[in-house]
Amino acid sequence: MTLGPLEYIVIGFDGNNFDGSIAREIEKVVDKKIIRLVDVVFIERGADGATTIVELDNKDDRDDPRFASFAPLLTDKAGLFTPEDLLEIADSLPPDASGLVLLFEHRWAEDLNDALAAANGFLVDRVVFPPAVLAELSAELEAAVAAASASA
Repeated sequence: MTLGPLEYIVIGFDGNNFDGSIAREIEKVVDKKIIRLVDVVFIERGADGATTIVELDNKDDRDDPRFASFAPLLTDKAGLFTPEDLLEIADSLPPDASGLVLLFEHRWAEDLNDALAAANGFLVDRVVFPPAVLAELSAELEAAVAAASASA
Protein backbone atom coordinates (compact mmCIF):
# COMPACT_ATOMS: atom_id res chain seq x y z
CA MET A 1 0.00 0.00 0.00
CA THR A 2 1.34 3.40 -0.98
CA LEU A 3 0.94 6.13 1.59
CA GLY A 4 0.49 9.74 0.67
CA PRO A 5 2.31 12.36 2.73
CA LEU A 6 1.26 12.65 6.37
CA GLU A 7 0.53 16.00 7.98
CA TYR A 8 -1.03 17.19 11.19
CA ILE A 9 -2.86 20.35 12.05
CA VAL A 10 -4.14 21.74 15.34
CA ILE A 11 -7.41 23.65 15.14
CA GLY A 12 -7.86 25.88 18.18
CA PHE A 13 -11.07 26.95 19.90
CA ASP A 14 -11.27 29.86 22.33
CA GLY A 15 -12.91 29.32 25.67
CA ASN A 16 -13.14 25.56 25.20
CA ASN A 17 -16.20 25.98 22.98
CA PHE A 18 -15.57 22.95 20.78
CA ASP A 19 -18.90 21.41 19.75
CA GLY A 20 -17.86 18.95 17.01
CA SER A 21 -19.75 20.75 14.24
CA ILE A 22 -16.65 20.94 12.03
CA ALA A 23 -16.85 17.17 11.55
CA ARG A 24 -19.27 17.78 8.65
CA GLU A 25 -16.60 19.61 6.65
CA ILE A 26 -13.90 17.11 7.53
CA GLU A 27 -16.23 14.31 6.43
CA LYS A 28 -16.53 15.89 2.97
CA VAL A 29 -12.79 15.65 2.25
CA VAL A 30 -12.61 12.16 3.75
CA ASP A 31 -15.56 10.96 1.63
CA LYS A 32 -13.96 12.43 -1.51
CA LYS A 33 -10.79 10.47 -0.64
CA ILE A 34 -8.74 13.66 -0.52
CA ILE A 35 -7.49 12.79 2.96
CA ARG A 36 -7.62 9.83 5.35
CA LEU A 37 -7.70 10.49 9.07
CA VAL A 38 -4.88 8.64 10.79
CA ASP A 39 -5.23 10.07 14.29
CA VAL A 40 -7.70 12.49 15.90
CA VAL A 41 -7.16 13.88 19.38
CA PHE A 42 -9.02 16.50 21.39
CA ILE A 43 -7.01 18.54 23.88
CA GLU A 44 -8.64 20.85 26.40
CA ARG A 45 -6.67 23.34 28.47
CA GLY A 46 -8.42 24.98 31.39
CA ALA A 47 -7.96 28.55 32.53
CA ASP A 48 -5.64 27.18 35.23
CA GLY A 49 -3.54 25.36 32.59
CA ALA A 50 -4.82 21.89 33.53
CA THR A 51 -4.93 19.64 30.47
CA THR A 52 -7.35 16.93 29.38
CA ILE A 53 -6.44 14.76 26.38
CA VAL A 54 -9.07 12.62 24.65
CA GLU A 55 -7.85 10.28 21.93
CA LEU A 56 -10.85 9.77 19.67
CA ASP A 57 -10.88 6.04 19.18
CA ASN A 58 -14.44 5.36 18.15
CA LYS A 59 -15.14 3.63 21.48
CA ASP A 60 -15.54 5.53 24.73
CA ASP A 61 -16.06 8.93 23.10
CA ARG A 62 -19.17 7.92 21.11
CA ASP A 63 -21.48 9.08 23.89
CA ASP A 64 -19.98 12.58 23.97
CA PRO A 65 -21.96 14.67 21.44
CA ARG A 66 -18.83 16.70 20.62
CA PHE A 67 -17.10 13.59 19.30
CA ALA A 68 -19.95 11.36 18.06
CA SER A 69 -19.90 12.81 14.55
CA PHE A 70 -16.25 11.79 14.16
CA ALA A 71 -16.96 8.07 14.71
CA PRO A 72 -17.64 7.22 11.03
CA LEU A 73 -14.44 9.02 10.01
CA LEU A 74 -12.16 6.93 12.20
CA THR A 75 -12.30 3.59 10.38
CA ASP A 76 -8.61 3.80 9.41
CA LYS A 77 -7.32 5.30 12.64
CA ALA A 78 -3.76 4.27 13.45
CA GLY A 79 -3.04 6.23 16.65
CA LEU A 80 0.45 7.43 15.76
CA PHE A 81 0.80 10.28 18.26
CA THR A 82 2.89 9.49 21.32
CA PRO A 83 1.98 10.81 24.78
CA GLU A 84 5.00 13.10 24.49
CA ASP A 85 3.71 14.49 21.16
CA LEU A 86 0.36 15.24 22.71
CA LEU A 87 1.82 16.92 25.78
CA GLU A 88 3.95 19.14 23.54
CA ILE A 89 0.88 20.10 21.52
CA ALA A 90 -1.09 20.72 24.72
CA ASP A 91 1.65 23.04 25.96
CA SER A 92 1.30 25.09 22.76
CA LEU A 93 -2.36 25.87 23.51
CA PRO A 94 -3.14 29.00 25.50
CA PRO A 95 -5.05 28.61 28.77
CA ASP A 96 -8.84 28.36 28.44
CA ALA A 97 -8.65 26.95 24.93
CA SER A 98 -8.98 23.59 23.24
CA GLY A 99 -7.50 22.03 20.15
CA LEU A 100 -8.58 19.37 17.72
CA VAL A 101 -5.49 17.60 16.43
CA LEU A 102 -5.88 15.91 13.06
CA LEU A 103 -3.15 13.67 11.66
CA PHE A 104 -4.07 12.85 8.10
CA GLU A 105 -2.75 11.24 4.97
CA HIS A 106 -2.91 13.16 1.71
CA ARG A 107 -4.71 10.47 -0.30
CA TRP A 108 -4.72 12.66 -3.41
CA ALA A 109 -0.94 12.11 -3.57
CA GLU A 110 -0.96 8.29 -3.58
CA ASP A 111 -0.97 7.94 -7.38
CA LEU A 112 1.52 10.78 -7.69
CA ASN A 113 3.87 8.92 -5.32
CA ASP A 114 3.57 5.80 -7.48
CA ALA A 115 4.27 7.82 -10.63
CA LEU A 116 7.29 9.48 -9.05
CA ALA A 117 8.68 6.12 -7.97
CA ALA A 118 8.16 4.66 -11.45
CA ALA A 119 9.98 7.63 -13.00
CA ASN A 120 12.80 7.51 -10.41
CA GLY A 121 11.58 10.88 -9.19
CA PHE A 122 11.47 12.19 -5.66
CA LEU A 123 10.07 15.09 -3.72
CA VAL A 124 12.75 17.71 -3.12
CA ASP A 125 10.82 20.09 -0.87
CA ARG A 126 7.39 20.87 0.50
CA VAL A 127 6.27 24.07 2.17
CA VAL A 128 2.97 24.91 3.85
CA PHE A 129 2.28 28.62 4.13
CA PRO A 130 0.99 29.66 7.56
CA PRO A 131 -2.43 31.36 7.79
CA ALA A 132 -0.93 34.80 8.53
CA VAL A 133 1.12 34.69 5.31
CA LEU A 134 -1.95 33.56 3.33
CA ALA A 135 -4.01 36.43 4.76
CA GLU A 136 -1.29 38.93 3.80
CA LEU A 137 -0.99 37.47 0.30
CA SER A 138 -4.77 37.51 -0.15
CA ALA A 139 -4.91 41.19 0.86
CA GLU A 140 -2.11 42.01 -1.61
CA LEU A 141 -3.90 40.17 -4.42
CA GLU A 142 -7.20 41.90 -3.67
CA ALA A 143 -5.44 45.29 -3.72
CA ALA A 144 -3.79 44.46 -7.06
CA VAL A 145 -7.12 43.39 -8.59
CA ALA A 146 -8.79 46.56 -7.30
CA ALA A 147 -5.98 48.73 -8.69
CA ALA A 148 -6.19 46.96 -12.06
CA SER A 149 -9.96 47.41 -12.17
CA ALA A 150 -9.66 51.11 -11.27
CA SER A 151 -7.17 51.77 -14.06
CA ALA A 152 -9.16 49.89 -16.71
